[in-house]
Amino acid sequence: MRKPVMAGNWKMNKTRDEALEFIYAVSDKLPAQNQLDSIICAPAIILRDLVKRKGNSLKIGAQNVHFAESGAYTGEISPAMLSTTGVEYVIIGHSERRAYFNETDETVNLKIKAALANDLKPIICCGESLEERETGKTHEVLERQITKAFEGITSENLSNIIIAYEPIWAIGTGKVASDEMADEACGYIRSLIAKLYCSLCAEEIRILYGGSVSPKSVSGLMAQPNIDGGLVGGASLKSDSFIELCNKAV
Repeated sequence: MRKPVMAGNWKMNKTRDEALEFIYAVSDKLPAQNQLDSIICAPAIILRDLVKRKGNSLKIGAQNVHFAESGAYTGEISPAMLSTTGVEYVIIGHSERRAYFNETDETVNLKIKAALANDLKPIICCGESLEERETGKTHEVLERQITKAFEGITSENLSNIIIAYEPIWAIGTGKVASDEMADEACGYIRSLIAKLYCSLCAEEIRILYGGSVSPKSVSGLMAQPNIDGGLVGGASLKSDSFIELCNKAV
């Protein structure tokens, strides 16, 4: 039985005061940790504030990390720096990082290794563009992204990794893949993990769907056999919406 996950990605939103107001509003209204992993991935500048005030049912994650331990990388944040804030998770390879900041399959792999070496749990993003979907290349894209992301990653690390399938055409557009379409893609990702590792590894790894997930769509998605939760953007910015998402997930 895979424990469900509801992970909010705030992206570049919320001041410190707005973030704390959110945390105080949700802290005693989320499912218990044994029922659900509720996660908020916030801008780096407020991570420590959230970790200190998150309560018992919420976990905090970062939205990005550099692969180097230190060095001349102005504006970047190392995995050791993140680890000392007390966060547990970090999103790696989000399509916006790939599109706007030249993130590649190779740097995604380096970041995953760096995160694991510093006791951070990666949420690894993958997904196809609308053109790739319409030309029948979804599986080809997913196989390339997953194979390269997991290069050199041992099976012992899989319990600390979450995969998020996010079709690029559905992120922030209001378009949501049908429940069956999302499940088919997540099932294919699961088959890739079985191919790279073993069938038990594939059964145990948690795979999320992301792309305009809302309280209205989450129940249908969660009912699918290969979908273990959501990586949520806009719907995670409002406390009442995030509470509803988390409670519907269980």
